[in-house]
Amino acid sequence: MELRNHSGLPVFLLLGFSEKPEIQSVLFGMFLSLYLVTVFGNLLIILAISSDSHLHTPMYFFLSNLSFSDICFTSTTIPKMLLSIQTQNKVITYAGCITQMYFFTVFGLLDNLLLTAMAYDRFVAVCHPLHYTVIMNPQLCAQLLALTWLISVLGALPESLTILQLSFCAVVEIPHYFCELPEVLKLACSNTFTNNVVLYIVTGVMGFFPLAGILFSYSRIVSSVLKISTVGGKYKAFSTCGSHLSVVSLFYGTCLGVYLSSTWTHASETGMFASVLYTVVTPMMNPFIYSLRNRDMKRALRKLLCSMSSSQ
Repeated sequence: MELRNHSGLPVFLLLGFSEKPEIQSVLFGMFLSLYLVTVFGNLLIILAISSDSHLHTPMYFFLSNLSFSDICFTSTTIPKMLLSIQTQNKVITYAGCITQMYFFTVFGLLDNLLLTAMAYDRFVAVCHPLHYTVIMNPQLCAQLLALTWLISVLGALPESLTILQLSFCAVVEIPHYFCELPEVLKLACSNTFTNNVVLYIVTGVMGFFPLAGILFSYSRIVSSVLKISTVGGKYKAFSTCGSHLSVVSLFYGTCLGVYLSSTWTHASETGMFASVLYTVVTPMMNPFIYSLRNRDMKRALRKLLCSMSSSQ
């Protein structure tokens, strides 16, 4: 296929996992299944929370927004990959690549910040139970949500804007299934020192402070729980945090795994498979974690499914 670039802008080719037709068919079926499970699983969480008045609490308010963010996060990469496999067209435009990087970063940051807001919610619930409804009022929840969106939208701008200053060859082959910023930077023809500095600063700030907030919240939670005299009281307090702690561990664990894999090996295939963990597996697992470990969610999901089946 001959690529023509009449605008003078570079054309990017997403090479993906493999060019073998038999492997591509397997990949298409696998990623389509994972994507559908992710979308419908998180959509069920949103519908269950919105339809059950017992779940109209701050924790579930943030959970429904996390599910929405997970759907968007996965949708920035997987549909394009599926389309490329189906049409055998690996091309993504310069504008499309920049846009994909920007929204991928936005929803990645949003996930991170929502988990921090949820950690604060659990801190207030466990450490200040008598003042929980006063502190975590609807106005504060709305402000926290707006703040997470604002930080995410603005926090993703520096990396995307500095990319616009780089020059590329006419045709750029990216050994990945989406426009991942570090991979794109490696293929630039101009100096990427400023871009790497911006990348490390944004990653450091947006990674350190939310994680520090989560660790601080849970340190206070653990301290408060240890002061409870009864075993049943300790279990009840910890059980309210179990699902969130599992999601946090999965999110940061996969991110750490991707970072270590990219540090220890330069093989593009290893990086791609590691990226699947946090772009697909983590958003897919969140609904299962909350539905399997949470009795309120189980009840709400059963109620939703029963009402859906009875209406047919």
